[in-house]
Amino acid sequence: MSEPDHGIFFTTHRSSDVENLVIPTRNGLCSQKYKPVDYKHLYELAAVEKMASAKIQLKIKKTEQVSKISKEQMLLKQHQQVWWQEHKRLSENRQKAEAEIKTFLDEESHKHNFFLDMRDLEHKLSKERDTYQKNTVVPIWQLKENLKFRLSEMQCYLSEESCLKSKLNPVEMVQQIKFVKKQQKAILEFLILESLALERELEDYKTKALAHSFEEKNGLFLEVPSALLSLECPCPDLKTLVINEYQKLASGYWSKLQEIDQQLKVLYRNIEWKEEDQWVFQTVINQYPSDLQRRRTLYLDVLQRYLPHKSRHDLVVHEKAWHRYHFIRNQRRILVLNWAQARKAFLLKAVMAAAEASAAHETEVVLANTRQKQQEICADLKAKVKKYWAEKQLKWQEQEEKDLQRLEELRKLMAEQAVKDRERVKFRQALLEKRLLEKKDLALQEAREEEEKEKCLEALRQQVAVVAKLDPARVVADTVASKARMGVGTNEEFDLQKPLFKLHTYSEQQIISDPRLRVELALREAGLHKTLYAKEILPKIPPLKLPRRDMESTAFKM
Repeated sequence: MSEPDHGIFFTTHRSSDVENLVIPTRNGLCSQKYKPVDYKHLYELAAVEKMASAKIQLKIKKTEQVSKISKEQMLLKQHQQVWWQEHKRLSENRQKAEAEIKTFLDEESHKHNFFLDMRDLEHKLSKERDTYQKNTVVPIWQLKENLKFRLSEMQCYLSEESCLKSKLNPVEMVQQIKFVKKQQKAILEFLILESLALERELEDYKTKALAHSFEEKNGLFLEVPSALLSLECPCPDLKTLVINEYQKLASGYWSKLQEIDQQLKVLYRNIEWKEEDQWVFQTVINQYPSDLQRRRTLYLDVLQRYLPHKSRHDLVVHEKAWHRYHFIRNQRRILVLNWAQARKAFLLKAVMAAAEASAAHETEVVLANTRQKQQEICADLKAKVKKYWAEKQLKWQEQEEKDLQRLEELRKLMAEQAVKDRERVKFRQALLEKRLLEKKDLALQEAREEEEKEKCLEALRQQVAVVAKLDPARVVADTVASKARMGVGTNEEFDLQKPLFKLHTYSEQQIISDPRLRVELALREAGLHKTLYAKEILPKIPPLKLPRRDMESTAFKM
């Protein structure tokens, strides 16, 4: 809200004013030109201005107060929305947890007596809670309703003092209220002491559980899993190597975890807040979801209300430390998850490696047995092959003797055939010489006939030969065509309009009478001959005379 505008006071300075100020001094103090100052009137004017200024300041303060109240109400409304959502969420979680616990107790109470005792304890606590509510909460509500009723009666009978004196006794009411307050104070002190005792007991259990969990984590990280110890490896060195690799991996993660835990301890040790204040801080921040607009402004406002003994600087510093602490906690959680995944993957790889080693060992054993069987089979086959080859050698020798006999018989047959072939060659050679002589005589006769034919053709050429006189001047003289071009030796006038050749085609009237040409000219004059309409309509116009089927054009069908 901007500050009100009180106006701006301007002063002007002129040289003539300086000269006018000298006149009273010259004329004397008792000059008649100046009147005496009315200070009383001036005081009244100043008082009126002060009153107006005080009213304006009062309005400004009221406006600021209204603005502050509206801002406070807006913040409270936002806080109420968040608190209602948190209350709703916690109620749903409580109902869900109670239902799960009840289901679990109902299911497990038939198996173990411990759960029966837990169920009896639950009924006992429920009865104690109902008794406490009946003895403490219900009387307070009854007293509240009674006071409301009596106050309403007092408002109705304000004029009837005697009636009020007879019906209401304020001293008795105040004593009753003080007694209830004292009773409630004693009960609350007893409950606070009991809650503190329970908190101390829970802290002891928490310390023991953390120590036990530390031992478990230490064992989880550094202890070799039973799955690795029970691996069935054919080679002991492989099992030892796997265990050593697991211990290296676990020691690496364990050192990182110890480093993060040390950082958390240092951060927690440097926080100088009480545990109750830390609990309030953490609970308030967790109430406001991370996607809420103006989240930091809202929870810092609530923290200033819940922790008035802490300044805003203390809250901001603790907020930074808290964010740092939770960042390291998330890193620790991620490290533990990564360790669980790495451990699981390592165990899976170790089991697979052991299985592969066992399979390879079994394969080697099978191969050794197979190799021995193959050697035995090879020895047996070798003996059989030797025997077979001995038998085969005998058969080859017998066959070779038979082949030699057959070759001897073939030599004799071939010698006889060679004699017959020589006689056949001589006969064919004589026959070939005879045929060559006949071809030679035939070629001589054809040459004679060709020579006689040439003589006859030469005689015919001499009969039809052209006989021309020798005229050298004719070579350089003008021709008839050149003379006709120059008009020499021609009497007739040359008609230039006469066509060179006679044309056999359509006349102009026949072409113009075609409806396709007329439509195309009309479209061209209108500038529409290249449009889709023209391309679509022109092929559909028939000529005056339909063409023959064998002369039909296919130009527009493509």
